[in-house]
Amino acid sequence: MDFSIVLVGLSLYILIWEKLPDWGTWFNYLIERLPAPLAYLYQAWRCPYCFGFWVALVLHYLTGSYTLAAMHNMPEAYGVIGTYIGVFLDSLAAALLIMLGKLSLSALAGPAITGHEKTLLFKQAKAK
Repeated sequence: MDFSIVLVGLSLYILIWEKLPDWGTWFNYLIERLPAPLAYLYQAWRCPYCFGFWVALVLHYLTGSYTLAAMHNMPEAYGVIGTYIGVFLDSLAAALLIMLGKLSLSALAGPAITGHEKTLLFKQAKAK
């Protein structure tokens, strides 16, 4: 199992939907001025599974790597259509892993932020 597509996809998801909107106003300015179909895609792909599928498709064709090694050998068994079936199924698997990665990071972030805030409050109270 190769996690490179999953890691790059998850990194892109976090960058585009969680980090860039908070880094100044330039990114939000660009998003507000997108044509209606592209603005719709930006909102619709906020789902990590949906975004993960499409980014996995693109990354597969850019890199030629597969998340699941079995999908790489599938085309031999099914001919030309097998290539497309293999890429489709591999992208679904990568999308699931991207979604699980996002959910895991969100689950870890909540307690970590709460702990950090409590530590800051404790240090402030101790300093007084």
